[in-house]
Amino acid sequence: MEAPDSPLRTVVRVVDGDTLELDGKEKVRLTGINTPESVDPRRAVQWYGKEAAKRAREMVEGRRVRLEFDVERKDRYGRTLAYVHREDGLFVNLALVEEGYAFAYRYPPNVRHAERFREAERGAREGARGLWSDAAKAAEIAPKRR
Repeated sequence: MEAPDSPLRTVVRVVDGDTLELDGKEKVRLTGINTPESVDPRRAVQWYGKEAAKRAREMVEGRRVRLEFDVERKDRYGRTLAYVHREDGLFVNLALVEEGYAFAYRYPPNVRHAERFREAERGAREGARGLWSDAAKAAEIAPKRR
């Protein structure tokens, strides 16, 4: 898929595996995926949470990205909801799932890429990649399916 035709933005900081901060202090929640918790003060760090955050940092911190939007633009916390594409075309949300750092997670009505994410998760699970290297631990923290 070609990256959307939106302005390039810089990723200033990776908050955790599925939340970024862009220039202008805009917080972006990656749509359609969920990574294990690594910074929520109300919860313990989950299996593979630190690894997911580290991989997201490697992929995007300090890099330029384009945002692709679905039906909703904001979540209940005021974060921008987006699919993130690196300047070189890498679809970040999808890559995190393919590599086993994130779960596919449907957030209706934002489901444009839901089937692609589900297929990517299946491949990661079957290949025992990333968090799927221990399927029992992954199953314990997997988000409830909608």
